[in-house]
Amino acid sequence: MIRHTVAFRLVHPFGSPEETEFLDAGRRTLAAIPGVEDFVVSRQVSAKSDHTFQFAMSFADTAAYDAYDGHPDHQGFVRTRWLTEVAAFDELDLVALD
Repeated sequence: MIRHTVAFRLVHPFGSPEETEFLDAGRRTLAAIPGVEDFVVSRQVSAKSDHTFQFAMSFADTAAYDAYDGHPDHQGFVRTRWLTEVAAFDELDLVALD
C-alpha cells in the first residue's frame, strides 16, 4: 500500500470561490482515476506550516500508483490547474514499515 500525500498552498485568497473550485475539481478529477483509494481533501489547522490544504490517497501497489501518475486526467489536472494555481507544495509517498 502506498499513501500519496501532497500538502499545498494556493495562489487564491482563503475562502474564495476560486479556492473552492480548485478543491472541488481536484476531488472530482483525481478521486475518479482508476486505482485511487481513500481520497481525502484536508485543511491544515496548525500554525507550524504555511501549507493550507492536503490531498491524500492510497494505492494498492506501485503499478496502481504509476498508472495514476501517467493517467491523462492526472496529467491534465497538473498541467491546467496545479502548475498555475498552487503557490507551494510538499509531496510525500509513504509505505508502512513492517
